[in-house]
Amino acid sequence: MFRRVLKLSCLDLCAKKIAELSCLSRNTINSHLVLIRTRIAEYCQDQSPFSGHLEVDESYFGAWRPKEFADVVPGAKRSGKVFISGKNCLDSVIHSDGCRSYNGLVDLGCAKHLRVDHGVGDFVRAGSHINGIEGFWGYAKTRLTKCRAMHINTFNLQLKECKFRFKYRMVDIYHILLKLIRSKPLKLS
Repeated sequence: MFRRVLKLSCLDLCAKKIAELSCLSRNTINSHLVLIRTRIAEYCQDQSPFSGHLEVDESYFGAWRPKEFADVVPGAKRSGKVFISGKNCLDSVIHSDGCRSYNGLVDLGCAKHLRVDHGVGDFVRAGSHINGIEGFWGYAKTRLTKCRAMHINTFNLQLKECKFRFKYRMVDIYHILLKLIRSKPLKLS
């Protein structure tokens, strides 16, 4: 039965729809999804740090604003991977917009910081842009719109799942997740 739930979750169905199709309770589905997302988050954690040319951009979701800005500042490596702040090598070249929050990146040890200024219509400057991360934010917001009334405690797991799905958006993630779960089995209740 778990494989069916995993397959349905890979189709990016909401918990309510997965519960209907699997004939399991919504609470059971939600607990399974939390376990799957936790495994995805662990996998994403193992993928860092990133190096090279990285993009960062801030974004807000819904009516609430996160207390810790750094928790929702992903960036995109030019290869399409997404990282969460604090997961980049110091020899990275950071590309960002003009947000003041990025002023201290070089002071923190980043090798180089290049900016584009959207306020004056500057979207690409000498090869520097943040189109990749803005594409991720569009993907994440569109996907998370389906998760109505998302609890704030599951937001980070949901965002990690978006990151994972964005990275593997051109392939069927079922076999990748199955391999992850086989290597470190979930504790289903």
